[in-house]
Amino acid sequence: MRRALNFWVVGGDLRQVKLAQLLQEDGHSVQTYAMERRPDPGQLPGSDTMKGMEQADCVILPLPVTAEQGMLNAALSDLRVPVSELLEGLSPGQLVCAGKVTTPMRVLAEEKGLILRDYFAREELAVANAVPTAEGAIQIAMEELPTTLYGLRVLVIGFGRLGKVLAHRLHGLGAKVTVSARKYGDLAWIEAYGYQSEHTGQLTGWLGAYDLIINTVPARVLDFPQLLDLKEDCLVIDLASKPGGVNLKAAAQLGTKVIWALSLPGKAAPATSGRIIRDTIYHILQELEL
Repeated sequence: MRRALNFWVVGGDLRQVKLAQLLQEDGHSVQTYAMERRPDPGQLPGSDTMKGMEQADCVILPLPVTAEQGMLNAALSDLRVPVSELLEGLSPGQLVCAGKVTTPMRVLAEEKGLILRDYFAREELAVANAVPTAEGAIQIAMEELPTTLYGLRVLVIGFGRLGKVLAHRLHGLGAKVTVSARKYGDLAWIEAYGYQSEHTGQLTGWLGAYDLIINTVPARVLDFPQLLDLKEDCLVIDLASKPGGVNLKAAAQLGTKVIWALSLPGKAAPATSGRIIRDTIYHILQELEL
């Protein structure tokens, strides 16, 4: 950065705590709000009110920015702060960076004249986040399965950013990796990397051989007919965002063990995730020449 800036880091979880610490270590002025239950609260300045936030060079909101009913996502706070109230107190032209921005929030920010950037929508963050997500999924599998991953027959559903990283990590651990995709170009790349391939739309009848299935596709891909094919002891890990890719009701009826692992970067590697968010924020500031 060309100069020290005034940041407010608001709400969130341990990712935002690490983000605030990193910004402070970089020489910036940092104020926190709605994270009073963070570990080691004395290490970072914290405010009991939003007073002064309107003068920040950049206000960083959490990922995701909202919890239920439009409230600020603030896992480390007892405060209930409507995101609309928070935005109302900011100044026109002020930069706000947030993760998973909702349409109502975007509309309100535009009406207020704020510069709103969704750092979760950035490609560099999505690619970087795939690493802690993949490693978190592998950690879950190693904890839940009674066997090693070496020699295990694993199906990864989806060959996007996360599917690519996950297949690579599993293959490196000696698993027998199959990857499914819908695009024929992706299927060609899957085979070029040395994995077995399946078409995601044609999985029914071909799932009985797998010991572990990890879904990365944010659409219903494992419904009753597909779940009916699974081995009795097959473990399913769903990494897809809401509403998920697995019919959980059907899985419960069939006795299939499904772990829906949301927000793994923040749980498995919050320090890494905080650094990824910081780097992405810096990219946004550079593009805006701040």
